[in-house]
Amino acid sequence: MPTIPVDKQDLYDLLGREYTTEEFDELCFEYGLELDEDTTDECVGDERPQLKIEIPANRYDMLCIEGIAQALNEFLGRKEAPKYTFKPAKPEISLTIKQSSESIRQYAAAAILRNIKFDKRRYESFIALQDKLHSNLCRNRTLVAIGTHDLDTLTPPFTYEGLAPKDFKFIPLNQTKEMNGEELMEFYEKDKNIGKFLHIIKDSPVYPVMLDSKRTVASMPPIINSEHSKITLDTKNVFIDVTGTDRTKTEIVVNQMVAMFSMYCEEPFEIEPIQVISEHNNESRITPTITPRIAEAEISYINSCVGLDYSGEKIAQLLKKMSLNAKVSATKDDILEVQIPISRPDILHQCDIMEDAAVAYGFNNLKKTKPQGDSLVAAPLPINKVSDILRLASAQAGFLEVMPLTLSSHDENFKFLRTVDDNTQAVKLENPKTVEYQVVRTTLLPGILKTIKENRKHSLPIKVFESGDVVFKNPELERGAYNQRNWAAIYAGKSSGFEFVQGLLGKIMQTLRTPWLEDPIKSTGRGYWIEEDKENPTFFPGRGAKVLFRHREGAKVQTIGSIGALHPEVMTSFEIPYAASSVEINAEVFL
Repeated sequence: MPTIPVDKQDLYDLLGREYTTEEFDELCFEYGLELDEDTTDECVGDERPQLKIEIPANRYDMLCIEGIAQALNEFLGRKEAPKYTFKPAKPEISLTIKQSSESIRQYAAAAILRNIKFDKRRYESFIALQDKLHSNLCRNRTLVAIGTHDLDTLTPPFTYEGLAPKDFKFIPLNQTKEMNGEELMEFYEKDKNIGKFLHIIKDSPVYPVMLDSKRTVASMPPIINSEHSKITLDTKNVFIDVTGTDRTKTEIVVNQMVAMFSMYCEEPFEIEPIQVISEHNNESRITPTITPRIAEAEISYINSCVGLDYSGEKIAQLLKKMSLNAKVSATKDDILEVQIPISRPDILHQCDIMEDAAVAYGFNNLKKTKPQGDSLVAAPLPINKVSDILRLASAQAGFLEVMPLTLSSHDENFKFLRTVDDNTQAVKLENPKTVEYQVVRTTLLPGILKTIKENRKHSLPIKVFESGDVVFKNPELERGAYNQRNWAAIYAGKSSGFEFVQGLLGKIMQTLRTPWLEDPIKSTGRGYWIEEDKENPTFFPGRGAKVLFRHREGAKVQTIGSIGALHPEVMTSFEIPYAASSVEINAEVFL
């Protein structure tokens, strides 16, 4: 979780009182934060003491001292939640997203803070919040990037365009030389701060550029802003542009920026909106969004989870401490209508509202009670029972259990098994740190074969098995993928030992009370059998088979796995100098 350093005295001033370290630590604990360190005893000379506070990763509103102070003040009942307003009520300035930006970073949002009052520490906090958002929600600028500018140096309206690297020039922030896009990339290639972001757009034929009406470059997101529009302590009007590849996160970021720093405007929490016009879809919208979202939560659900017996009104009083305004629904029974401010994008479901009610009530105030009802008695998942049966039967047959990692390299999962990735099954890591962990396995065989490879000097035969999860894509599911419990075993030795794995499969099926069907057409009841599989390239030609299963009489025949002698090329790929046979089945069909 992020650890946010804040000036100790500034925070206490914002909270309206001094705290001992112990008192503030207790306050943090009550709110769900953690005081990581108080640097008072380590300060030398004029160095100002800091408090380092660990916050939840999804509380973007607490990534700066302003957000932490506001949240704690509301929790303590010292302040009301801010009421954000637009001035003027309708946008007078526009930002047009040109069609040319669609291929690079197609979303943008913007806002203006008028008559803002900066001092040194406010300015530093403003910059620090951008850095924290960039490394947190914005995923190191890959999803979203923030640009902040002195509005008085620019001439609205603004356009956001994709331009060829040689078609624009500007002086980058804190530099004196004007450069085009190509020169800028070369200049920052070895820069330890800016250089790590170049890859985001470097290979694109066009670079994203924020321009004013005079074609003055304000920024080249997500790399750097222009020196021309640099904000300083003397800046009075701040133009904030937010660009990215994710529209939702783009709007969350612009909302967070104005929610935290509109408090320093001449009229606190007053924001000037921007009309954002998109040429991609001919859409026009206003940013930021200051209207609270409305969510519903069941009063009975909150009471049952927190162990209370509160009315809707009393729960609403608790939620007020957490920046959430709520009221009992006039049209629906047992429902609270909750207003979620722009500063709380972490509230997604009623369980989040329930959690805030529990925090406001105080976990230390909850009474210890005994669970009510049989539904709270723990019991193993049925699939885990099946797995235990498979483990016991395999061990009794003389096979040793292995537990390799769920991730594997792409080659191990496909190429080494002589199969082709059709991009419909394997869940792939977007940014793997090593080639060993590129995909979530779709078969147990690679992990077992790697185990045999590392133990190939042991005495023969090597007989190992695993009962574990594989993962497959399914775009129709909410999470886009599902787990499946498989069981697999491999016999490796001087001969392939097909009869051993077939015998093990027979023992497994016997343990699961699934008989062998000699003639599955005549025997129409429950059972299993195998049929030659000429299409499975993992097995030696003519030595591979499908495992077929019928759950009960009249049920549809299922292919639940495969069995066969592994192809020599498979063994060579895994650097195993022996012959081997394998069997793998889907254990979930026995539930």
